[in-house]
Amino acid sequence: MKTLSDLKHVHIVGVGGTLMGAFAAFLKRAGVRVTGSDGPVYPPMSDVLRDAGVELYTGYDAANLSRVGRPDLVVIGNVVRRDNPEARAAIDGKLDYTSLPEAMERFLLVRTRNLVVAGTHGKTTTSSLLAHALREAGFPVSWFIGGVCQELPHSFHVEREAAEGAPFVLEGDEYDTAFWDKVPKFNHYLPDDAILTSVEFDHADIYADLAAVERAFEGLLDRIRPGGRLIACLDFESVRKLLPRARVPVTTYASTAAQRADYFPSEIRTRDGLTSFRVMNKGGASEADIRLQLPGNHNVMNALAVFIELRGLGVPAEKIVSALASFRGIKRRQEERGEKRGVLVIDDFAHHPTAVRETLKALRAKYPARRLVSVFEPRSATSRRKVFQAEYAAAFDEAAVAYIANAYDQSSIKSDDQFSSAQLVEDMKKRGGEARLLPQEIDAAVLAVASQAKSGDLIAVLSNGGFGGFIGKLLTELDEVKRSFD
Repeated sequence: MKTLSDLKHVHIVGVGGTLMGAFAAFLKRAGVRVTGSDGPVYPPMSDVLRDAGVELYTGYDAANLSRVGRPDLVVIGNVVRRDNPEARAAIDGKLDYTSLPEAMERFLLVRTRNLVVAGTHGKTTTSSLLAHALREAGFPVSWFIGGVCQELPHSFHVEREAAEGAPFVLEGDEYDTAFWDKVPKFNHYLPDDAILTSVEFDHADIYADLAAVERAFEGLLDRIRPGGRLIACLDFESVRKLLPRARVPVTTYASTAAQRADYFPSEIRTRDGLTSFRVMNKGGASEADIRLQLPGNHNVMNALAVFIELRGLGVPAEKIVSALASFRGIKRRQEERGEKRGVLVIDDFAHHPTAVRETLKALRAKYPARRLVSVFEPRSATSRRKVFQAEYAAAFDEAAVAYIANAYDQSSIKSDDQFSSAQLVEDMKKRGGEARLLPQEIDAAVLAVASQAKSGDLIAVLSNGGFGGFIGKLLTELDEVKRSFD
């Protein structure tokens, strides 16, 4: 079997995804020639691939494999379908092929202490906080995270000289691995410690219902290796149902003392853009006072999980406090993209109704003097389906005005299962909110938002995709449009 040092050339089919792109950049830094293909790739991953020097081909084509030469390994992304001509050429041509999670299992995770952060919400921020804090505390930490963090130089980093048992932080995704391996990605991550932030229904394209999602997380708990532990948030009923499945020690946390968890936060405050809270244990004693640059109660819970894990690894409380205070956040997670004529534009990945609600609450708390305007593109596999049609109506309550784009391509979804943006607008109006349906054409949609903007506004653009370059176009329009601001 090949080892990492045997790899001279890796070709990646579907290289533009966040995790795939980070893996490509890691291999390139390790001295491997990396080629790859994908459809159009958007920032920030297009910047990551360009800066890393990955040879990128636009579009999938069997001929790409002959153009690049015979690679030692072909890594095929989970977005790639079984009829993809390039993937088929690799498989039928008897090349050594694998998925990214399996590549991690084969080449990187056997000797490390793997800290897997999983759950419907908060994976990227929590895993980034954890990796950053371990790094600040002097640990030889590796990490694999599906986001671009301001504190970490790369999304994928491996400590090549680290001793056996050194920590490896992984964002544990429950999405399926590949078209030939229909199991969650985290099934390949050989977890020692697992943080379970939340479990709700999501990924309606691969999970039939909440019970199916819960079964996926059962697999994660079953795979925690002896000597490890589980850190679990009791705020979610599905998490509480899963706990008896654990075969390792369990430490719990919750948002209130009423859940009788091992840890909970108290005295949560937001002031001058900072969030503070006190870590309390179930005995009623205070263990630390935390300050964050991240807004929102959901980020309080993310930080609390990290605190618990780090204390279990022996990191002194004062070092944890210092590391958490210095963390500035993740790209596309409440990221300030620019301010034009007094209008601040925020970019956020939120697409699940829970994430939308908590993100807008956090922004309302951090920017209390600004009028909050939200712009939402239903783009994820779940948000393009009607499964959460009713729940979205209340998710935007914090916004003074909500603009709703038409759902991204729904051609593969049965008509009676499609999400309706027009219906969401009507439902929000019935709740007394101000909601507007955006034009289909992106430039017209940008103009519709920019023309109604006022100095002092905060415009939060929520999408888990490129949204046709909406944010860049909006900033340009705000800068150039000739009008007076109220």
